[in-house]
Amino acid sequence: MGSRKVTSSEPLDWQGKRVTVAGLGVSGIPAAKALHARGAVVTVVNDGDDARAREQAAELEALGITVRLGDGATLPEGTELIVTAPGWKPDKPLFTAAREVGVDIWGDVELAWRLRGQDGRKAAPWLAITGTNGKTTTTQMLASILKAAGLRTAAVGNIGVSLLDAVLGDEPYDVLAVELSSYQLHWAPSLCAHSAAVLNLAPDHLDWHGSMEAYAADKGRVYEGNRIACVYNVADKATEDLVREADVEEGCRAIGFTLGAPGPSQLGVVDGILVDRAFVENRQKNAQELAEVSDVDPPAPHNIANALAAAALARAFGVPPNAVRDGLRAFTPDAHRIAHVADVDGVAYVDDSKATNTHAAEASLAAYESIVWIAGGLAKGASFDELVAKSAKRLRGAVLIGADRALIREALARHAPEVPVVDLDRTDTGAMLQAVTEAKRLARPGDTVLLAPACASMDMFTNYNKRGDAFAEAVRELGS
Repeated sequence: MGSRKVTSSEPLDWQGKRVTVAGLGVSGIPAAKALHARGAVVTVVNDGDDARAREQAAELEALGITVRLGDGATLPEGTELIVTAPGWKPDKPLFTAAREVGVDIWGDVELAWRLRGQDGRKAAPWLAITGTNGKTTTTQMLASILKAAGLRTAAVGNIGVSLLDAVLGDEPYDVLAVELSSYQLHWAPSLCAHSAAVLNLAPDHLDWHGSMEAYAADKGRVYEGNRIACVYNVADKATEDLVREADVEEGCRAIGFTLGAPGPSQLGVVDGILVDRAFVENRQKNAQELAEVSDVDPPAPHNIANALAAAALARAFGVPPNAVRDGLRAFTPDAHRIAHVADVDGVAYVDDSKATNTHAAEASLAAYESIVWIAGGLAKGASFDELVAKSAKRLRGAVLIGADRALIREALARHAPEVPVVDLDRTDTGAMLQAVTEAKRLARPGDTVLLAPACASMDMFTNYNKRGDAFAEAVRELGS
């Protein structure tokens, strides 16, 4: 890690500044309102021009904000700054035009970072989390731990409360647990967190970033300017490489987490106990017990890793050990994240509809010994060979659904030819009941029927929540 001196942002004079906000929605509307309230001359541009967009535009126009619907490509004349929704791709014509005339492009995270601590509010430190999988769970775990320590906090960013609302609202926070996507980090050039973690790295959103290298670089931005700790995954060398490349404040430490016994400056697991050898005196010889594996819900390996990452960030902030334990015990995971639905005839049915890519599905499959796997959907360009090869010995059978199920079927034929496969040639929502019925037929007492699709849901369902709900309903019909 390199060292640098990080200074806080100077207050900005927004009066009369001509700002273009790119995109309506959860980030664009709060950004437009916040900038307008500070005297900026705001123009919102949006690609869409549907009924919802017109309704949102009317709300902003009533405040005196200009809105251009159906025209997200043209740079408004006189623009001095663009604040973009995180999902807008860097190669959009609007951004190309802005770069040609030297106009800066920020995301809503960058805007929140610049506005924090202004208007007389306290600037709460940020504990930031990113990674291909596990971000939301880890951020929520961290917030639960911080609350158990008596700190005023919230899980914000890519989940829950928007960062702008958090930094500009009346609630005085002591610290914020901040989930950040690769999109958000791409547009956040001056962010400097108190401490940050990259949980893991696997190919994802490559159509947006252009390459795995660009995707990793945007994830690694979360470490830039860190003051206290850069938390990385010992089992994922790419995350440690990002720490080595980061330019941080002098004295910032690299802190690893591992499912094995931790070395100095690491958190890990010993005899079913989560232990800290990073934030203790004489870490060469001493370790601090934090919690038991059984305090983590669910105690699947990837979720224990999430808990260790959350604990590392909390300990970097000075949280005592008992708060780590109490916070993990108090944490309840969101629906559709490796959630136990029911036991039917000695078989466990588990909903991990949130496993929308191969990396997440691999972690889910690793949590169980004998599995009937329900998988399929939209592959988003993924390959399934590595996933199937690693998981083959755990598979009792597989039931495939969705538009791209053939890709998984072919990987199973190559790497697990002895595993029985049911290929359901359906993409209607009713296919889930048939899938669960077929899985019940393949399962034996002691098995787990696991919905871990490794694919997106939009070929059959509105989102992964609806897919998980359909699975749970089908399981309930089995048991009725």
